[in-house]
Amino acid sequence: MKLVLLLCLCAVGALAQDDYDDYGEGKKEAKEVVDPRGHRPVSRGRETYSPGPVSQPPISGGTRYRGRPTAAPVGKAVQEKEEQPESGGCNHMSEKMGVLCPTGCELKKALIKQERNVKPTVEQLKRAVDDLTQSTNSIHGYVLDMTAEVAQRQKVSEGNGLVVDQYTDSLETQHAYIKDTVDVTFPQNIKVLQGVLDKIREKIQRLEKAITTQRAKCQAPCKVTCPIPVVSGKECEDIIRKGGEDSQMYIIRPDPLGTPYKVFCDQTSKNGGWVLIQNRMDGSVDFGRRWDDYRRGFGNIAFDVGKGHCQTPGEYWLGNDRISQLSKMGATELLVEMEDWSGSKVYAQYEQFSMQGEASNYILGVGRYSGTAGNTFLEGATELFGENRTMTIHNGMMFSTYDRDNDKWIPGDPSKQCSKEDGGGWWYNRCHSCNPNGRYYWGGAYTKYMAKHGTDDGIVWMNWKGSWYSLKTISMKIRPYFKQK
Repeated sequence: MKLVLLLCLCAVGALAQDDYDDYGEGKKEAKEVVDPRGHRPVSRGRETYSPGPVSQPPISGGTRYRGRPTAAPVGKAVQEKEEQPESGGCNHMSEKMGVLCPTGCELKKALIKQERNVKPTVEQLKRAVDDLTQSTNSIHGYVLDMTAEVAQRQKVSEGNGLVVDQYTDSLETQHAYIKDTVDVTFPQNIKVLQGVLDKIREKIQRLEKAITTQRAKCQAPCKVTCPIPVVSGKECEDIIRKGGEDSQMYIIRPDPLGTPYKVFCDQTSKNGGWVLIQNRMDGSVDFGRRWDDYRRGFGNIAFDVGKGHCQTPGEYWLGNDRISQLSKMGATELLVEMEDWSGSKVYAQYEQFSMQGEASNYILGVGRYSGTAGNTFLEGATELFGENRTMTIHNGMMFSTYDRDNDKWIPGDPSKQCSKEDGGGWWYNRCHSCNPNGRYYWGGAYTKYMAKHGTDDGIVWMNWKGSWYSLKTISMKIRPYFKQK
């Protein structure tokens, strides 16, 4: 604003210099020259002449005296310019422009006239100032935008720097891994593969040698060491009715849509027709097996002792699925035969035998006992009494193995498992009165110090020989039941 005011005053001064003689409306007569002082001097002393430029009052005719001052004419009093402090608005801003009229009215007219020329200039200056203000605001906004953009780009730059650092770290890690792999892992793997290759070469050499040996043997006609009889049937009772009267290995097919399999048929004991489902005779097969092994079956069905036929049964368990299938074909009976180490033999026969499927964990069902060995399945150990005796009954029990605990001895406690302590899979209660699938002890008698867990884990039939005698042989056989007339 100070700049605008200064410009306005300068413009007024300039216009006053150009139109000093022409202010007012129309041309007027020359006025009487009046001393611009307007009052008497304060000092009574004589005024002296002072050289230098002075302002002369206007003369008639409207002209202005512009000559240089000369010496005062002879005979006239010399009059100096005296500064009038009370001259008010009758002086120009610049002394070089002379003196205005002594009244404020003429000054008003001069100012009004001068306003016509100053006002457009002021308006123009105002517009310029507005434009400058708008430009300043625009520049300010641009500067703010640029500042924000710079900040954003700085963030992006910092983010890019971080990404570059992370990428560099990842690259260095990968480089270290690759270098370690190339320098250490690859050589080690190559050595391992070289060792594997050497072993494969050895196996190939052994196979080539075995093939050469087999070729030499096959030059002569092959001879089957254990030929299978031609006759077969649904089970051993069906085979004996078809003429298969010798006790040996046969092929049976209980289900016409199922796969046939090999069994040993006892065709001599109690009129024959028995399928051997379990046999212990020399301890050649380990019966401490898992659930799946007992489900499928394991062991050796039969072998030849020099007669040309497999007439001697081996140690085996037929398989729970097959035993369950045979018992469901109709009424079935069970025969258990056993022998001690002195040659004495006894048996236990049950006219009723059943075995449910895997969904019910192969629950055992027996009934109608007869025999000389003692009824352990239904009565338990007769040498015990009360609860101690009932917890040895096997009828109605589920099948258990060391990896599938279904006994009645604190279910769910891994330290209380009959199968794990007593050596094999069986229909354990808490725990047994008979243990045909237990550990095989030569000679019969054994002690808890010989047992793995200090329990009676031998091939036990308590109602005949007690808990600490392991039998020499025991076998379990089933056949269709026919009521005797």
